[in-house]
Amino acid sequence: MAKGDRTAARHLLSHAGYRYPNALAIYWGARLGLMASLGVAGLLVTPMLGGGVVGAMLVAVWGAVLGWVAPTLYVGKRARARQKEIQRALPDALDLLVVCVEAGLALNQALVRVSDEIKRLSRLTGEELMAVNLEIRAGVPRDEALRGLGERTGIPDVRSLVAMLIQTDRFGTSVAQALRVHSDTVRTKRRQRAEEAAAKTTIKLIFPLVLFVLPALFVVILGPALITIYRTLNEFVR
Repeated sequence: MAKGDRTAARHLLSHAGYRYPNALAIYWGARLGLMASLGVAGLLVTPMLGGGVVGAMLVAVWGAVLGWVAPTLYVGKRARARQKEIQRALPDALDLLVVCVEAGLALNQALVRVSDEIKRLSRLTGEELMAVNLEIRAGVPRDEALRGLGERTGIPDVRSLVAMLIQTDRFGTSVAQALRVHSDTVRTKRRQRAEEAAAKTTIKLIFPLVLFVLPALFVVILGPALITIYRTLNEFVR
């Protein structure tokens, strides 16, 4: 197995929330096991159903491909769902962080408070922030703990937040002001994404409109006219 494949799989599992030590081994074992089991099942079951040798081979190949791809699809779907939830809760978490910092709390204490409060809105966001707090308490430098947050989530907005906090801590600038500016930026991006999704809705409605709505509309509008024309032609022929 190539090192790049292991790294990509480890990042995918981390984004999906599978971070225990043997997660990578279970992931590759599931892919290999499903590939072998579905392939063998295709070879054995297809002849019982009346299929020939060629059909059994085709079913076995498709089963093996499905078994190899299915775990990746599942983990990827879970990772996207987690990222979407964290992305949705990030502006509110930043607002809480700004309030805590402006109230006089240090950044570490502010992260603890926000991780407790944001769980009501997003459990995953609270857990990620709590993981940062636990790493800092365990002696991990704050910049490394924050970088770990960006790597675990894989969200560009979180990574930019981490970079901003590290630079602010390094150069001694105002954390509250930087957080407020970043919060406004994240909210602007969220509004732009919502507007983009709304603009794409029109294009996505074209296919259901053409396939389902327009045929029914044509039947309702042209149906009576066609029936009248048919009856008139029958009377004319008679």
